[in-house]
Amino acid sequence: MYAILDIETTGGKYNEEGITEIAIYKFDGHEVVDKFISLVNPEREIQPFVVKLTGINNNMLRNAPKFYEVAKRIVEITEDCILVAHNSEFDYRILKTEFKRLGFEFKRKTLCTVELSQKLIPDMESYSLGKLARALGIPVSDRHRANGDAMATIKLFKLLLSKDTDKTIVSNAIKVEKKSKIKPNLKEIIEELPNATGVYYIHDAKGTILYIGKSNNIKKRLTQHFTNTNSKSRKIQTLVASVTYEKTGSELVALLKESEEIKKNKPILNRALRRNLFTHGLYHFEDKNGYINLSIEKANKEDLPVTTFTNRQSAKHFMLKIMDDYMLCQKLTGMYHTNTNCFRHEVKECNGACVLEESSADYNKRVLMLIDKHSYKNKNMLVIDRGRDIEEKSVVLIENGVFRGLGFFDLNYQINNPDILQTLITPMENNRDTQHIIQSYIRRNKRLKIVEF
Repeated sequence: MYAILDIETTGGKYNEEGITEIAIYKFDGHEVVDKFISLVNPEREIQPFVVKLTGINNNMLRNAPKFYEVAKRIVEITEDCILVAHNSEFDYRILKTEFKRLGFEFKRKTLCTVELSQKLIPDMESYSLGKLARALGIPVSDRHRANGDAMATIKLFKLLLSKDTDKTIVSNAIKVEKKSKIKPNLKEIIEELPNATGVYYIHDAKGTILYIGKSNNIKKRLTQHFTNTNSKSRKIQTLVASVTYEKTGSELVALLKESEEIKKNKPILNRALRRNLFTHGLYHFEDKNGYINLSIEKANKEDLPVTTFTNRQSAKHFMLKIMDDYMLCQKLTGMYHTNTNCFRHEVKECNGACVLEESSADYNKRVLMLIDKHSYKNKNMLVIDRGRDIEEKSVVLIENGVFRGLGFFDLNYQINNPDILQTLITPMENNRDTQHIIQSYIRRNKRLKIVEF
């Protein structure tokens, strides 16, 4: 019995993706005997390029079931089945990752129709699903949607089964998941680590720090270091003698501590993180008509951006969102180059600042609200987040737009009293990276408590 599936995801960092749509067809080698198709709320943002590719956006998924709500059905329909997918390594990894987040180990045998096609239908120009299906005359509807791609994979798999006359290739192609072997000394290290958010330090036999990292699950992250086969992981596995850690509770505190500790200690295996954490910024200027214009530019040391971004794509995604939220003009945000009115004006989503129909005073009022929200320049504020246990909170202190440090507290009066607050705060360096970390975190976490004073 086979479970032929296709998964669409949010995109993003490796093993941080979430499922947005899944289609599974239970296939007995002759016909489909069961199926499950569903959108899935990934509880994280979809990357803009994925929205463009699949047409699936966050609004579509707002009321969709979350993964834990469909997990039981996925287990049931794939029970005693071989998972079949076009690039099964990807789909299987994503499923295992989602189940791991629920504390469940999902294990199935897999078959990859890419590899089977390369063996059974050699010399094709391309083995991507779309091009291969076109070359073989297999109809594909809803390309880059789970159901459309899964149905195309069924037709392809039927063809492959018919070509595998002696069944040897199919039987040999079935992969059983390889068990990762962890050396006994590494197992002992992992057993001592918590399933908690914080910063961890990997030491060699002399106690020298080799690597500093942060994770929302320290034990899980170190397990990855000790089982992955990339160059950095192999170096860690060879050199590690011990791991120490500091629980933070808050991811923001972990990010700030990680950044400062790497700069301070310069561990040999942290080379990548010595670079700036951001590449682009949101800048503003006033044009000859008195309108405040916004633009996305490469970050530079001379000008102070309103906020910063890891890459240009995330900056553009942010700009598109604030145009909707603040009813801003495409032309004055640099997103629509024209000498006349912008497209949003034509569809009544711009009040006409681009053609001087809306006064600069009215338009600038909304832009300044945006700038005030996303910049903490000259502000005094406390960013309050979760602490290291249920009774504790963390606090990040910003005075006059400058990051002063962070600490933890149990009672509200401790942060309301300036003298007590100063004793709780551990001073830390203010720099461009800390500004980026704080602004990005505030942008991503809408429910964060911020107290201005």
